[in-house]
Amino acid sequence: MSLTPRFLLALFGLLLPLTVAHSSSSSIHSLLQSHGLPAGLFPQSVKSFNLDQNGVLEVHLDRPCLAKYENRVFFESVVRANLSFGELKGLEGLSQEELFLWLPVKDIIVKDPSSGLILFDIGLAHKQLSLSLFEDPPICRSQGGLLKIVGRKNFGFQEQR
Repeated sequence: MSLTPRFLLALFGLLLPLTVAHSSSSSIHSLLQSHGLPAGLFPQSVKSFNLDQNGVLEVHLDRPCLAKYENRVFFESVVRANLSFGELKGLEGLSQEELFLWLPVKDIIVKDPSSGLILFDIGLAHKQLSLSLFEDPPICRSQGGLLKIVGRKNFGFQEQR
C-alpha cells in the first residue's frame, strides 16, 4: 500500500461523523425512553438534537420557552447534558421555578423506574416528582406569549395542554 492510499484512508477515518444528528422531535423522545428516562422531559418544539460518542446530548429548540410540569420550567434554545442510562447529568440550559426563584436544573435522574419517581437536582435541593408528569412532551410557549394566554395567577398545567 502506498503512502497516498494510507493517507486517504486515515483522512477518511478522521472525517467519519463523531456525532449522530437527528432532526425529528419524536426521535429525542424515543432516545430518552431507550435510556430509561421518560419521553416528556423535552417539549414538543425540539427541532433537532445531537448525541456524541461520549454521551453528550445537545438539544436544539425552536426558541427559548416556558413549559409546566409540577412547576414552571424554562428551556433555553439549546440544552446540553451528559446522557447515560437513567440520567441527564450536568444539565445546561434548563431552569425550574421554585418559590419565585429560577434555579438551574443540574441533574435529572431516574434511579428505579418502578418507584414512579424522578429526581431533579436544583443545586440547593433534590426534588422528587412523579414520573407520570413526564409521560407526554409538554407544549412550550414563549415567555411573553404564555403570560398573555394564561395570565400570571392562572398559570396551571392543564391550561397549557
